Amino acid sequence: MQRFWDEPLSWGTAGIFVAGAVVVLAVVILFVTYAIYFERKVIGWMQFRKGPNRVGPLGLLQSVADVAKLLFKEDTIPSKADRALFILAPALAFIPSYLVLAIIPYGFNLQFADLNVGFLYYIALSGITTIAVVIGGWASNNKYSLLGGMRSAAQMISYEVPLVLSVVGVVMLSGSLNLRDIVVYQEGYFWHWNFIPQIIAFAIFIISAISELNRTPFDLPEAESELVAGYHVEYSGFRFAFYMLTEYIYVYAIACLTTILFLGGWNSPVPQLDFIPGIIWFFLKFAFIVFSLFWIRASFPRIRVDQLMSFAWKVLLPLAILNIFLTALGIELFGSGG
Repeated sequence: MQRFWDEPLSWGTAGIFVAGAVVVLAVVILFVTYAIYFERKVIGWMQFRKGPNRVGPLGLLQSVADVAKLLFKEDTIPSKADRALFILAPALAFIPSYLVLAIIPYGFNLQFADLNVGFLYYIALSGITTIAVVIGGWASNNKYSLLGGMRSAAQMISYEVPLVLSVVGVVMLSGSLNLRDIVVYQEGYFWHWNFIPQIIAFAIFIISAISELNRTPFDLPEAESELVAGYHVEYSGFRFAFYMLTEYIYVYAIACLTTILFLGGWNSPVPQLDFIPGIIWFFLKFAFIVFSLFWIRASFPRIRVDQLMSFAWKVLLPLAILNIFLTALGIELFGSGG
């Protein structure tokens, strides 16, 4: 059966792609709006506070009000900033974060682009955001912004290495870089999911992903105690909103990737529950990962920058390489490779 994305491009298929892109953008914006609300509520609950509770019923419109404030706030550009790069940087950060969503499979036939190198596509595009962060810090002509940009580049590049290597074991087991094939490999009972045979890789992936997201306890690029607000300290209004939108879109993408690579994607934990639609299983696992990211933010203090870099190169990288050798040994002994 030929799928519409395999057909020659026509006005009809182009319209389907555009409509799909608009729907995904609407879903992502809705997610970002209420992920911020949910995060504030979760952290408030953990810290014995109420969180947003005034604007709208149960505070549900607080994030909407915050977004509206950012959109209508005055757009300021420092007089000595590099104006062209200052304007370009937020868009350059946002566009790749949105494009990576094209390869996320929510079901066997529910994705926009079925690439054979889906995970590499994500890594290639997400790396552009690192460049955008550095450009934003440099263009602001502010020493704190520049320090934040340089620190962010060092952090994101360092943790990208163990992040990629942690997935090598998953690729060796499934025999494919295609995200849909990786999910298909995990069909059956939940102990077939990769997070059990690849528990070391799972831990490395989660830690590296949190650092890639610049979230607590790895939010060194935005350390307000020494850098005021890091690389985006000079940004205001909708340009700042683009940076914030980018961060939460990557939260969405990382939660999806974790679900796909390690938690069986749309597969049910036991075949007896296959009558429940796969998209529901995907959403439940996705929601658990997002909640865990918020939980970690509320639970751990920020670490020092030297500890951050040492942990990446001296702990995570050797463990990721060790996991590759252990996976190869397991495949050789038990023949479990795809």
